[in-house]
Amino acid sequence: MNTSSQVRVENTSGVLTITLARPNKKNALTAQMYQALVEALEMASAEPSVQAVLLDADGEDFCAGNDIGDFVSLARSAQAIEDSDVFRFLRALAMFDKPLVAAVRGRAVGIGTTMLLHCDLVYVAEDARLSTPFVDLAVVPEAASSLLLPARIGHVRAFALFALGETLDGAAAVQCGLANAALPAQQVTARARASALTLDGKPAQALQATKKLMREPQRMLTTIAAEGKVFAERLRSAEAQARFQAFMTRRGQ
Repeated sequence: MNTSSQVRVENTSGVLTITLARPNKKNALTAQMYQALVEALEMASAEPSVQAVLLDADGEDFCAGNDIGDFVSLARSAQAIEDSDVFRFLRALAMFDKPLVAAVRGRAVGIGTTMLLHCDLVYVAEDARLSTPFVDLAVVPEAASSLLLPARIGHVRAFALFALGETLDGAAAVQCGLANAALPAQQVTARARASALTLDGKPAQALQATKKLMREPQRMLTTIAAEGKVFAERLRSAEAQARFQAFMTRRGQ
């Protein structure tokens, strides 16, 4: 099954693999890619043969975050941000009812890191670089990460990631509870797939019930909505527009 040329989807042996396939742009996510991701998660939830979902990526980097050009377009449009494809994806992550397993190599920036907070198992490369530099772009965290990240790693560490733009390598991600294991980059996908296949052998209803008990989707949806309101205000601010313009100017040099 191919949902998008930049998001590949394959269903084999009870595991639906979703692969970000825009390596020339470090897998920065566009509106079309968010649409494809939502469709893939909806299909995985509805398909009885799918027991787990594996999130992977082509190239050296997992995900460079949201495409800045799309951010600029969204800021200039009249569309309500809660109706945007990115926030549809965030809600789909919060509500997804089957195990999510992630294989992370290289950089995971912004949503590339915050989506991992919705994954049940995360395997990272030892030299992976996880960062959430929202303040540097004059915006705020999303994906309920303002709730989930402090709960996972503590307030001061989370604030350093959000506000100082600090970066975690693979070992640090494991140490603070963001990942299960840090491995050589070439071993990450195989380890993540092996775990997903192990989940496929488990009793399906018990597995889903366990995940449901461990999460608070309604609280996450409330937080995503609150973040979205502030995010929309920040996205259209002069401060953010200046940051986006500076970023795009540097990228064009």
